[in-house]
Amino acid sequence: MENKETILVTRPLLPSFEEYCNEIQNIWNAKWLTNNGPEHKKLQEKLKQYLDVQNVELLTNGHMALELAIDALGLKGEVITTPFTFVSTVNAIVRNGLKPVFCDINEEDFTIDVSKLEKLINKNTCAIMPVHVYGNVCNVEAIQAIAQKYNLRVIYDAAHAFGVKYKGRGIASFGDVSCFSFHATKVYNTIEGGAVCYSNSLKDFGNRLECLKDFGINGENVDYIGPNAKMNEFCAAMGICNLKHIENAILLRKKFVELYREKLAGIEGLRLNVVQENVQSNYAYFPVFIEEEKFGMSREQLIDKLSDNDIKARKYFYPIINEMNCYRLNYNSNDTPLAKRLSQQVITLPLYADMSIETVEKICKIIKE
Repeated sequence: MENKETILVTRPLLPSFEEYCNEIQNIWNAKWLTNNGPEHKKLQEKLKQYLDVQNVELLTNGHMALELAIDALGLKGEVITTPFTFVSTVNAIVRNGLKPVFCDINEEDFTIDVSKLEKLINKNTCAIMPVHVYGNVCNVEAIQAIAQKYNLRVIYDAAHAFGVKYKGRGIASFGDVSCFSFHATKVYNTIEGGAVCYSNSLKDFGNRLECLKDFGINGENVDYIGPNAKMNEFCAAMGICNLKHIENAILLRKKFVELYREKLAGIEGLRLNVVQENVQSNYAYFPVFIEEEKFGMSREQLIDKLSDNDIKARKYFYPIINEMNCYRLNYNSNDTPLAKRLSQQVITLPLYADMSIETVEKICKIIKE
């Protein structure tokens, strides 16, 4: 049953208690808790099949996936990315000693605006780090063409895109590298966790990445300066269980998204998320954008009204990265005006697999009124 006290913006996908206990029984039997154990290897193989990729490296969280992927590529210089993302994306660039360069987003799907990419490229540019947003897919063809033209690496932050397909291809098969977050708030979770997906064409990348996540250890010696970013067996076991239910969870999310779209259609000043062509969505989030003058109420007033009814909406993403305290002194958010405006309008409404039709109808009724 749903928590009647507060409707949160998300709730984690969980298997039954019995199913998880059955899976972790293997851990007791093996007495192997971490360091590339049987559950880790099992999940790795299952994710390769599900995501349709050649290689999957599991890590302790999505941030370490990003940070170590950049490190393993040996990048130096500037990385073009979007300010309309979670702070982890940009922190991963900076913590590798690289300089983030912000490209504005497009009005259609809130991903990086490919028409503005080339003017930001210079002799110091080494990579593009686009972000798939709310399950919306970046313009992968245009990004790849630009990357090839200028000999740049492409690292996708795919934290919002687990299970998404574009033109029948798994989303992680695009670019040089795709990084996922398996945090509890995501469509698919391993409690905490993340993954780096890459193809066999990246020579030495996999070995370096595998060493980096284990303090840089390579055999009996230490080749790199790395952290401890290994996924443990209990998280891997949760991932194995949840993978069995992910398709059903996505179908349930789809049902609620379609109901939201039906109930909220045609409300002046309320803009809904795009439906992309050729994209098999995972329905990760349900963002709406409030134009105050047309809607007749500010975003903050709507959030307060929902909160008065024990419904928690989230301003996601707000503020944008180039307005955050740790970055704003070196950047001007007016350089990315569309990202700035949309960050001031966006609310993500509650969405999770085990919510109810009644919950969606209650939320929509409050918004309409």
